[in-house]
Amino acid sequence: MIDVRRLRVLRALADHGTVAAAAQALHLTPSAVSQQLAALEREVGQPIVEKRGRGLILTGAGEVLIEHAHALFAQLERAEADVAAHGRGELGTVTVGAFPTALAAIAAPAAQALAASHPRLHLELLDVESPHCFAALIEERIDLAISMQSESAPAADDPRFSRWPLLDDPLDAVLPRDHPLANRPAIALDALAAETWVGPSPGTSCLEVTLAGCAAAGFVPPLVHRTNDFAAIMTFVAAGLGVALVPRLAQDRVPRGVAIVALRGTPPARRVFAATRRGSEARPVLAATRQAIEAAAALAAPPPARAA
Repeated sequence: MIDVRRLRVLRALADHGTVAAAAQALHLTPSAVSQQLAALEREVGQPIVEKRGRGLILTGAGEVLIEHAHALFAQLERAEADVAAHGRGELGTVTVGAFPTALAAIAAPAAQALAASHPRLHLELLDVESPHCFAALIEERIDLAISMQSESAPAADDPRFSRWPLLDDPLDAVLPRDHPLANRPAIALDALAAETWVGPSPGTSCLEVTLAGCAAAGFVPPLVHRTNDFAAIMTFVAAGLGVALVPRLAQDRVPRGVAIVALRGTPPARRVFAATRRGSEARPVLAATRQAIEAAAALAAPPPARAA
């Protein structure tokens, strides 16, 4: 294996032409320079310098070595720069797991912003919901999770995680356009107690929020049609199959034939937060990612309810 330090001596000789000048440039003695060159010749098994007048010139083997030395030292410079950039949070890959609407409304805009501000810091986005996103965090398959408060989420004081709030995502009533309440500016949730309902599948965080909101209003919604796709839920409502609650972050594409009506009082809401493995949030790449996630969440703050 060729010693990189000896290649540095060879490069100094090529630059300065004499052992004495190379020694001065490297802050070595001429004897040390001669010893390094001799050791390099033994490593490569052939002469790399030859005398010419009062100086030394490179042999053919020496010219080959110096060409590789230039490339090697350039790569070492890049390595040092990359390590420094990584330390500043400017270089690396961060894997983010989140539920679909958070991926679209928060993670994707954060990735776009980082591409502009930190072009060598890349986000990898995965569709992973609670509780699987927290298992993925512990197993180091993802670096940051965006989830919502639910029974399947870890407690806020769980020592395995650091977590911080991002936004509250209120739910609005979604009604068929010809529903008697469709033109109201706001309605009480219990006004829908006798309706047929469309909602998320059992065991999901979104269903938990829906059921909790209805329970607070004093009823259990008779869910007949189920899907975890909010676009499909609204399409079902447009088809007259029932009513639903849909979070505002999922209302980017409201189909024709439905009305979005705000709920009076304090509506049920998804409490969206981000989490990392405790301690990992100090990593510069994660600190930069957190800033981008928080900025995207602030811009994604749900607008008022609207009708279509």
